[in-house]
Amino acid sequence: MSGKTWTVLGIETSCDETAASVVRGLAPGPGEILSNIVFSQTEAHAPYGGVVPEIASRAHLEILDTMIERALADAKLSLAEVDGIAATAGPGLIGGVMVGLTTAKALALATATPLIAVNHLMGHAMTARMTHGVEFPFLLLLVSGGHCQLVGVGGAEDFRLYGSTIDDAVGEAFDKAAKILGLPYPGGPAVELAAKTGNPRAYELPRPMKGRDGADFSFSGLKTALRLLAQDGAKDGISVEDAAASFQAAVIESLVDRTRAGMALFRRDFREGNVLVVAGGVAANQAIGAALAKLAGQEGFVTRIPPPRLCTDNAAMIAWAGVERLSAGRAGDALGISPRARWPLAAPA
Repeated sequence: MSGKTWTVLGIETSCDETAASVVRGLAPGPGEILSNIVFSQTEAHAPYGGVVPEIASRAHLEILDTMIERALADAKLSLAEVDGIAATAGPGLIGGVMVGLTTAKALALATATPLIAVNHLMGHAMTARMTHGVEFPFLLLLVSGGHCQLVGVGGAEDFRLYGSTIDDAVGEAFDKAAKILGLPYPGGPAVELAAKTGNPRAYELPRPMKGRDGADFSFSGLKTALRLLAQDGAKDGISVEDAAASFQAAVIESLVDRTRAGMALFRRDFREGNVLVVAGGVAANQAIGAALAKLAGQEGFVTRIPPPRLCTDNAAMIAWAGVERLSAGRAGDALGISPRARWPLAAPA
């Protein structure tokens, strides 16, 4: 492994954030974020209650060049001074991924700079190395709008899938819960805010998969139970705050139970390592973070959760994945590499 410090431009366009960042460092970190520019399309998608792929890809196309210019200017660097150009190549909305990856290819070709095609999920997985210098191995709980996974991370290319959702991702469940309860989009922050003044024991809701073998997740049944609760209470009304708190409590209990199962599987595979990394947009939920920290203390783990701005989609995590690649002495990718709508991070362990 080279001892050189690497400077990487990152580009992220997999969903509804257009982002560019410049990061400098050497694995295992921590790294230095020289710039991190994120443009959120929330306002454009809010009327639809979710992300519209055509709107997202068009917005990426219109603003990405400006975002890259701003990221380089904030970092006080020229494009010629970066060691690599990293871009999300999947998984994600294919139109958005194509915009970011094609832009990165053009920049790499024009400057003879290595292109690094990054798995978006790896970006989330490695964020705690950038922020906390977490050593391998560690257990990753990835919780976002499109993903919910427990993964044993033994190295930059060693990912072991212990559990994943069999239906909805947890972030998607939060968005649907908000819509059911008449709360604004995006749903995660809205449900969390409403839950702060609600009674988490007011309504009895299921804890999907709790106590089951393995470490898989399920949130579809919980979402349906909340919808039925809202329908049954349509005449006399229900407390939105109590319903939000009851829903969030059910999510937390499910996450804690499944993560405990994942910890057992992690111990089976790795004799060393006691770090639980929580990443993805839902990791910004303070109640979930507190519950997982309590679980970690009970199980002999410590939690590492990146700052909220680095839990949601951003380009700093993509740039850091590029730093990981260059630190390991690996070459860049061919310019012919294709974008992927689906790109599993790990095979079942």
